[in-house]
Amino acid sequence: MSEHTTDTDVVGHTEGAKMKPESFLPEDYRPAEDEPFMNDRQLEYFRRKLLNWKTELMAGSRDTIEGLQDSTRNIPDVADRASEETDRALELRTRDRQRKLVAKIDAALRRIDEGEFGYCQVTGDPISLKRLDARPIATMTLEAQERHERREKVHRDD
Repeated sequence: MSEHTTDTDVVGHTEGAKMKPESFLPEDYRPAEDEPFMNDRQLEYFRRKLLNWKTELMAGSRDTIEGLQDSTRNIPDVADRASEETDRALELRTRDRQRKLVAKIDAALRRIDEGEFGYCQVTGDPISLKRLDARPIATMTLEAQERHERREKVHRDD
């Protein structure tokens, strides 16, 4: 029985190691145009970038929640209370934007796992590395995004 457990542990460990050969990424690595698009190193670079961004956002969310809990107090002055409520509303809107951003980060991480990351969801063309580095949650090439925004603006004006 113990042999079976050992085999399972070894197999599980080996499979885990095979899944992430790219985890040895130099700290100064930056994706380059002259290497194969979305190779293991690029995917690991963007995975780490997304996970770090998500960690920062989640830490900010915890700080926001703690701050909101700490600031629930009775303020007798009407102007002070109004100012406090405005600050809280702004903080909550910011937190909601961050929550939506975390969902987009999770979607980008899923696209990495599914082999779809880095490719435009509209045209299927590769998204530029510069764009992905600046906005790793991008789902469209710059050109497709501009077309989408122009169409959105036209429909909004109707």
